[in-house]
Amino acid sequence: MGPSRSPDELAEAELELLVDIADEALVAALTGRRYEPPSLDTLTPALGSHRGAFVTLHVDGLLNGCIGDVAGREPLAHAVARLSLSAAFDDPRLPALQAVEYERLEIEVSVLSPMSPVAAGHRDELIRTVRPHVDGLMIRTAYGSGLFLPDVWAQLPDPDDFLDHLWLKAGLPEWVWPEAIDRFTTQHHTRRAGTFDVVPGREP
Repeated sequence: MGPSRSPDELAEAELELLVDIADEALVAALTGRRYEPPSLDTLTPALGSHRGAFVTLHVDGLLNGCIGDVAGREPLAHAVARLSLSAAFDDPRLPALQAVEYERLEIEVSVLSPMSPVAAGHRDELIRTVRPHVDGLMIRTAYGSGLFLPDVWAQLPDPDDFLDHLWLKAGLPEWVWPEAIDRFTTQHHTRRAGTFDVVPGREP
């Protein structure tokens, strides 16, 4: 018998189902159909809980959309369906997903653990506290906020660079200390999309 999961940890099958939901929402949109996420009475308690989540899309290995909801304002499975569509069509930084790109699409769903405040009063203390490749960070000020998922460590493995870019994302000068710092971990599942037939005349 393996180690028991923490109350906040999702089973692998639940993570896979979230990717299924994200995928189904995208296929419906790309074929001109309306998608209805699963009803709450068919979901496990974890998938019906209110959790922070992100959906990240890559086409040919390049980022094609990443949208998240940190607050967990709706049931997790429903949030993933909505975030999938937002990542595909509403990320202002990137072009909208096209049906012809679907077969080259990779879908990743990341589910956030509860936020944990970091009691660090200066940069060196924060660097000593944060766990590279494990922790995501969110910083908040009166003027805005910035968040990096743990995945960002793959592009910014040096803690100083990681923090520099996070401060930049939040619009903070490097010498300004945020009002709040939270860290979190993620569980994620990634899968390549499949194939589908586009409804004639309905390709976005």
